[in-house]
Amino acid sequence: MGASLAILYSMGPVIIQIWAFIGGIIAVSITVAVPRLMHNSSTLMLVLSGVIVGGLMSSIMGVIKYTADADTALAEMVYWAMGSLADVKMIDLYYIAPCILAAGFVLLLFRYRLNVLSLGEEEAKTLGVDVRNVRRIIIVCATLLTASAVCLAGTIGWVGLVIPHLGRMLVGPDNRKLLPAAVILGAVFMVMIDITARCLTSAELPLSIITGLIGAPFYFYLLIRQRASIT
Repeated sequence: MGASLAILYSMGPVIIQIWAFIGGIIAVSITVAVPRLMHNSSTLMLVLSGVIVGGLMSSIMGVIKYTADADTALAEMVYWAMGSLADVKMIDLYYIAPCILAAGFVLLLFRYRLNVLSLGEEEAKTLGVDVRNVRRIIIVCATLLTASAVCLAGTIGWVGLVIPHLGRMLVGPDNRKLLPAAVILGAVFMVMIDITARCLTSAELPLSIITGLIGAPFYFYLLIRQRASIT
């Protein structure tokens, strides 16, 4: 939504990236604030809050697209929302790299606590984990990482679903191994997708098209595999 607003007002690429980053931070801040207002900090309430905020942002996006010029701003919004690395320059990475490295390093330090949290809140508390503060730190780091990536490349779908599951299939559910594996697999996957997007046609395809064609069948396979293991 932040990027679309910047595009609507014909701002430059740097301002679009800044607005996209700020928009992501605001969206997650609202999502985290809703459970506090409801005095319910459960994971389910956090997920429902995310659904509400996501729906609200989608509606605002609809209004922005409706008012945008169909020949210029609207086309740019659609292309940006589908994700691309074509316009990303090395100087852009210099600005974003400190945030990515810092947030990623903190998440790697919290790998063991992520394992404990996966057991449930009560079990984590009995093992001495400060669930509320750990959850806040993880949400902040994950938000910074996501906002940093999206503000540069736009919205590239399925990566956050496919890569962690693929890593889990390769190294297991232990986050001490899974997080580093997901980082490496995600980087390799995006390089392969970007090369494919540049080689398929004379004009570079938006990356979400290719990730969707790969991600949807892979996720369907995971569902079939999970169903077979349950039965």
